[in-house]
Amino acid sequence: MKIYRANIVYSRSRDDLAVFRDSYIAVENGVVEGIYEQLPEKFAALPVRNFGSGVMIPAFSDLHVHAPQYPQRGLGMDLLLEDWLNTYTFPQEAKYADPAYARAVYDAFLQDLIANGTFHACVFGTIHREPTGYLLEQMEEAGLRAFVGKVNMDIHSPDYLCETVEESLRETETFLEKYASNRFAKPILTPRFAPTCSRELLSGLGRLGAKYRTGVQTHLVESLWEAAEAKRLNPDCSCDTQIYEKSGLLGNGPVVAAHFIFPEEEDIRILKEYGGYAVQCPDATVNVIAGIMRTAALAESGVNLALGSDIAGGHLPGVYTQAARSVQLSKLKWFYEPEGNKPVSFANTFYMATKEGGALFGRTGSLEPGYAFDALVIRDFSDPFRKISPAETVERFCYTGGPADITARFIGGREPA
Repeated sequence: MKIYRANIVYSRSRDDLAVFRDSYIAVENGVVEGIYEQLPEKFAALPVRNFGSGVMIPAFSDLHVHAPQYPQRGLGMDLLLEDWLNTYTFPQEAKYADPAYARAVYDAFLQDLIANGTFHACVFGTIHREPTGYLLEQMEEAGLRAFVGKVNMDIHSPDYLCETVEESLRETETFLEKYASNRFAKPILTPRFAPTCSRELLSGLGRLGAKYRTGVQTHLVESLWEAAEAKRLNPDCSCDTQIYEKSGLLGNGPVVAAHFIFPEEEDIRILKEYGGYAVQCPDATVNVIAGIMRTAALAESGVNLALGSDIAGGHLPGVYTQAARSVQLSKLKWFYEPEGNKPVSFANTFYMATKEGGALFGRTGSLEPGYAFDALVIRDFSDPFRKISPAETVERFCYTGGPADITARFIGGREPA
């Protein structure tokens, strides 16, 4: 049993931030036992670690990030998506055929993930099985809850990143077999998106998903071009999401739809039916000009929502910055397209970044009893001339903070080295 004292803030629900000033949190075997305004007598003999005016919050969840793109973050941001992919992304991903290069990048990526308080993530690797396996192994060893995918792509892609259907399915099955029994970091099927995957490949992945009870992550209705091209290549499907449904990829585990900016009503219906997550990646939206998610409308329709850094479409690894940016973009969307849109609150986006996104990984993303003690302590952001509340400190951190403002980190109750 460990006892900590701090101001404590977490999301009870989409609209409700729970705030406990100068309170105690008891942690037993890496799980929250309870929060107390006064320390119970049964804990009186235990040492208390006091964080003073610091604020303890749940760790963040990043439901869409490309680990191999880490070296190109903040580069080529003046390019539009197609040129950016061909100039930076695809040549960068080809480098992961070299295991030594992959290890160096993935080690740095994970250090930055932890430094920014992201302890749960859905991660795209590359088509290369063994380097992607190294990434998954390192996340498992660190106790980071994750879904990591070997990428699949066999059409409309550079020759050096195209697989045959047989090769892609064989390598994917080997990947699933090796890591399916992991405790924390688990494999997930990762077709890049429908325009780069033949129906034969998607159907084969669907069979693997059913066999190994493995979910899927992909880019979904990210752009108008992608949504139209997906339907052109699959004329028997009425929308992008139905391609995955007809291929048997939904219903086997988590369903993670990155971006989900231009969904039709049928996309929304199918995603809801399978309990899938629509992942907003605000910085990437601005950088590559894809469009702005209708966050409030999707929330009201009952779609599960989360946030993603989308490194390197996004340029910052901290999910807390995406919580701030999501508020900003919702106001822009409402201002220019008022019909059917409205701004979201910071409480809404903090919920997406913690409890709602964290639910994909089990009982994570909150500091309520029974949740994994994946937590951060951030410094008091008050000014010398004005004291601000714990909730205001959390908001200011998400808008102006960085890794140096996180004074303690706990992954399953342990502090990372």
